[in-house]
Amino acid sequence: MKFFDPRRPLNLIHHASIYRLTHFGTIVISAFIFLTGCAGLGKRLEPPRMNLSNIRLQEVKAFESVLQIELRVFNTNDIPIHIKGIDCELEINDRRFATGVSNKETKIPPYETEIIPIFVYSSIMEVFKGVLGLHNKEKITYQIKGKVWLEVGALAPSVVPFTSNGELSFDDVVQSN
Repeated sequence: MKFFDPRRPLNLIHHASIYRLTHFGTIVISAFIFLTGCAGLGKRLEPPRMNLSNIRLQEVKAFESVLQIELRVFNTNDIPIHIKGIDCELEINDRRFATGVSNKETKIPPYETEIIPIFVYSSIMEVFKGVLGLHNKEKITYQIKGKVWLEVGALAPSVVPFTSNGELSFDDVVQSN
C-alpha cells in the first residue's frame, strides 16, 4: 500500500496510512529524546563560574614568558559537568597580557569546585607593557575571559563563554613571589 496516491484526493488518504505516519513520527521523537538524554529536557544547564585562584611565573625566554594560572571552576548545577577544554585570555589593567588553552578533562560533581591549571603565554613586549607603571598603582585589575568546552547532550550548548574580573594590590603580587 502506498502512503500517497496522486490519483486520490488528499482528504481521502487511507486511515491506515495516516496511522503509520503518526506512529513513525512518535518513534522518531522517542528515539531522539532517548539518544539526546532526558537530563537536558526541562532543565537549563548553568555555565560554570570561574575565579582566578593563583598565578605563577613559570619561565622567561628570549621572546615570551610562560605563566601558570589556576582557575577555580564552580559547578552550580544539580548534575555533574564534564569539562573537555578551556581557551582563555588574561588582561591586566585593561590590556591583553597573555593567552592560553588547556585540554585537561575535568569532571565536577554537582555543587562542587575544582582547580584547573592553565599555561598562558605572553610575548616579552606584552609583559613590559603590562608591568610598566604598576608600582605607581595601588590596585591591579585583571580580567580572564574565554570559552569552556563541555561534554553535554545535544540540547545544550557545548561551548560556553565566561568572564571573571578582580583586583589585586601591588603589595600582594610582590609578596606572593
